[in-house]
Amino acid sequence: MAKSGLILALCVLLPALISASRPMSRPYVLQGRVYCDTCRAGFETSATTYIPGAKVRVECKDRTQKLLYTADGITDATGTYYINVNEDHGDETCDVALVSSPLGDCKTADPGRDRARVVLTSYNGIVSDSRFANAMGFMKDQVMSGCTTLLQSLMEEED
Repeated sequence: MAKSGLILALCVLLPALISASRPMSRPYVLQGRVYCDTCRAGFETSATTYIPGAKVRVECKDRTQKLLYTADGITDATGTYYINVNEDHGDETCDVALVSSPLGDCKTADPGRDRARVVLTSYNGIVSDSRFANAMGFMKDQVMSGCTTLLQSLMEEED
């Protein structure tokens, strides 16, 4: 009885362990954008500019907050980054975070918009290998001219 239980366990667990330790044949492509909040509004506006050359990092941690995976990315000319992730991180919490901005007057990370949670698993019903993170932003040191009018027009649209 014990022998048949051991054989059954090996038949079930061994393939799962082998597939979990191998890299994926088609990696996830994590995509997002990094912006400069020129109005210091705390969100994207029509005056927002996107930052080429900004550095971001994806980090995955287990339930005890132990760092298990990290990968870096840099934004292209449109402020968009693409990071290939070759592993499934189903039981982990993964976030993309801002690392640095190349703009001297837009280097302060916007609190609350400095990281974005991402799902990096195929065991959730998502068929595509593309993963999208919310936009993250840095704040300009000085508010750009014209922002007061822009923000007032946004407030009028809400009423």
